[in-house]
Amino acid sequence: MSVAYLGIGTNLGDKEDNLRFALENIEGQIGKIISCSVPYASEAWGFESENSFLNIVVSIETQLAPFDLLDVTQKIEKLMGREKKSVDGVYSDRIIDIDILLYDNIKMNTDRLILPHPGLKDRLFFQIPLKEINPDF
Repeated sequence: MSVAYLGIGTNLGDKEDNLRFALENIEGQIGKIISCSVPYASEAWGFESENSFLNIVVSIETQLAPFDLLDVTQKIEKLMGREKKSVDGVYSDRIIDIDILLYDNIKMNTDRLILPHPGLKDRLFFQIPLKEINPDF
């Protein structure tokens, strides 16, 4: 069993329901949720929007390998209505965004996946909830 940390954010629709639906699908398709932060409100990062975000970080136990985990998180995003991923640093409003922040102690840098997530160093909406559920971070 591996432990992964996921950052989940939403800024469209019923944000609390979006997070709840994402958590149900994560538990059903990825693995057991070990811990979940309280929701953290933040302004849009990397683009202008009238819609603020609601973010959480969860830790999960999973048997999925990192790329399989990525595939399933993207499948959940599509299931929830997300039509496109951010490309080349161009961000937009989204119903759900699920990012793999950490996966065990694995470090990798590929075209599809970078671990730890490169945004950990400068995005408070990842850092604050992650520190809440993992004080050693």
